[in-house]
Amino acid sequence: MTNRVLDTITERAEEISTLAPSNEALGRLDDQAAKVLREAGAIRMLQPAAHGGLEVHPREFAETVMKIASLDGSTGWVAGIVGVHPWEMAFADPKVQQEIWGEDQDTWIASPYAPMGVARPVDGGYVFNGRWQFSSGTDHCDWIFLGGFLGDDEGRPVQPPVSLHLILPRSDYEIVEDTWNVVGLRGTGSKDIVVKDAFVPAYRTLLYSKVVDGSAQREAGLADPGYLLPFSCAFPLGITSAVIGIAEGALAHHLAYQRTRVQVTGTKIKDDPYVLYAISEAAADIEASRAALLDNVSRMYDAVASGREITFDERARGRRVQVQAAWRAVRAVDEIVARSGGNAMRVDNPIQRFWRDAHMGLAHAIHVPGSVFHASALTQLDIEPPQGPMRSMI
Repeated sequence: MTNRVLDTITERAEEISTLAPSNEALGRLDDQAAKVLREAGAIRMLQPAAHGGLEVHPREFAETVMKIASLDGSTGWVAGIVGVHPWEMAFADPKVQQEIWGEDQDTWIASPYAPMGVARPVDGGYVFNGRWQFSSGTDHCDWIFLGGFLGDDEGRPVQPPVSLHLILPRSDYEIVEDTWNVVGLRGTGSKDIVVKDAFVPAYRTLLYSKVVDGSAQREAGLADPGYLLPFSCAFPLGITSAVIGIAEGALAHHLAYQRTRVQVTGTKIKDDPYVLYAISEAAADIEASRAALLDNVSRMYDAVASGREITFDERARGRRVQVQAAWRAVRAVDEIVARSGGNAMRVDNPIQRFWRDAHMGLAHAIHVPGSVFHASALTQLDIEPPQGPMRSMI
């Protein structure tokens, strides 16, 4: 039987955990932490088999990200975000796939997808300019997906807006150092990216509207159900899996710390029914978040495997499940951290790092509940949500 990535991660769990303080101190993944992910095949889990990928079920990808994040939040976060990029690259033009993976199938691709640039049409492609924040794991990547608006001949976004995903090699963009000074997930190295007058050939672009509704995948002729998931299911999966894994790591450290702890009152934690109640409640909520997220992607996978397209209503409900899973897990972390005592906040106690990482992960745009819950509620009422920002993340 082929060794799963999850098996390798489990075997190297202590090494991943031990590297966590180094990741945080460096403000990016330690080279050894990145090497572990490469050697385990974590970033190739959703990569096409034709380019050395494993093409695993997205549930297995999520479970593996959760495990990594339970050992170190930053390493899990990079595995979740950078690990999902080969999924989209699978339905990009074969020419750019070959450029990226032709010589090295372990080449990593960064992002962000936020449309913070403008692509001005020119003969054969676009001239691209912009600045982006939050490019996780970018120091270890040699290519990047960047979101941008289609521009007119003057470089102004056309109206109504048209969003593109553009693919650039490392030589065409700048990583801005000292732009990732944050309270949590410090080891992700999610730095700013700047692009100045880069020429992007047309074959290195994807129309976002086709990515998000799944039509780009079908037009590329892909048959594996994992690639037929809508973007709004696949992309958040890696991020929310990391947050849930971080919550699992926080719980594990909390339990280890509380096992022999005696409160200042002299009461042993094992004899405090209030703390024990909070532990069980938090554990149940974290397990519920895990189960909900995995069930959600499995249901979507089964639907597309049967030949059915995912409706907007299903996408909205799926995003609702995913967002709520993250919030539920982080709330549970707050409950146990509040009962860990003041010593849990010491820098040498991993609990505080997991707590900070969990809240930083929850701050990602993919976890903002307002418009997602609004759109989901409207669809349940058989009311069509308006076009625009409310639908753009679904």
